[in-house]
Amino acid sequence: MIDYTFSYGDLEVYLLIVVRIMSFIFVCPFFGGTQTPNVVKIGYGLMISVLLYGAVPFYPPDYNTVAGFAVIVLKEAMVGLVIGLSVLLCNQIAAFAGTITDMQIGLSMVSMFDSSTNQQVTITGSLYSQFLTVALILTGMYQFILRALVDSFTIIPINGAVIHSDRMLQAILDFTKDYMVIGFRICLPIFIITFTTNVILGVLAKVSPQMNMFSVGIQIKIVIGLVIMFFTVAMMNQAVNFIFINTKELITDFVYSLQGG
Repeated sequence: MIDYTFSYGDLEVYLLIVVRIMSFIFVCPFFGGTQTPNVVKIGYGLMISVLLYGAVPFYPPDYNTVAGFAVIVLKEAMVGLVIGLSVLLCNQIAAFAGTITDMQIGLSMVSMFDSSTNQQVTITGSLYSQFLTVALILTGMYQFILRALVDSFTIIPINGAVIHSDRMLQAILDFTKDYMVIGFRICLPIFIITFTTNVILGVLAKVSPQMNMFSVGIQIKIVIGLVIMFFTVAMMNQAVNFIFINTKELITDFVYSLQGG
């Protein structure tokens, strides 16, 4: 016979699950963002919380005062924010590569508003970010992110978050290294070609001073940059693979940096 009882302690546990899930959705660029209505995000978070409540074993939190419960709420919010932040940071790799690309081809002054991060990004950065989002859906990477969020309740139970600053600092340092490497790998062909173009234009400016290489060079770099982007679009699948691997590693490192014991 199914037990439909729902005590006050069960409500406390459910609300703590909601806090972690909603904190994750608030930060994660794919599941949250200003482009998604708040009603949809709240409903999605409540639905996931209901499913998790019956799927993962939980124990009532141990506290004596309202302040103690508030501390537990802050811990759960921190865990959700850290997991969502790991996805957000890895998503910024594409924007970083796009910024470097636009600086090389002369489009850095043209920017647009990114609704997922509430920031002004360059055109190429927005293009790479949208490509990354589409790849996230096609490859099923969003399922891994959700599984990581679900598994966090097993690795980090409610009121079980303990900050290990050394582990988190090491994870951030490793991510910073990979952030630069992967970002430059994405824009490396354009960087090399435009650098070579600048060298050639510099030589031509010395050979033919009467030619206005400044105005000619801007147009040439834009055309060459767009052509190189067109021919190197097939390499984006490898770049996306690097970003997804980095996302998995960063989520794992961040979760274990909050694990107790």
